[in-house]
Amino acid sequence: MKNTTPSSAFSFSKIYCSLFGHNYVLSKNVTHHIKEYTCSHCGEQATTNSRGRLEAMTPKLKEINNALASVHAKKLARTNPDSTLQAAS
Repeated sequence: MKNTTPSSAFSFSKIYCSLFGHNYVLSKNVTHHIKEYTCSHCGEQATTNSRGRLEAMTPKLKEINNALASVHAKKLARTNPDSTLQAAS
């Protein structure tokens, strides 16, 4: 017989969010127009899609955002020679 522990699926913060909606706060600027948000109550993550609407974060979207962030940082480093991302000479 297996001993099972109750899962942490039940939480009052999830109930609050299901009744009143999420309270998203900005957690990361990926680019100038793509941002990542986190709910301050339940911790659910979201990102903006191509139309500017919020979309639930998936592992695929997280990977895409990380790739976009690195490309965007390289582009900014190339256009701004005084940025801190360049290697020291």
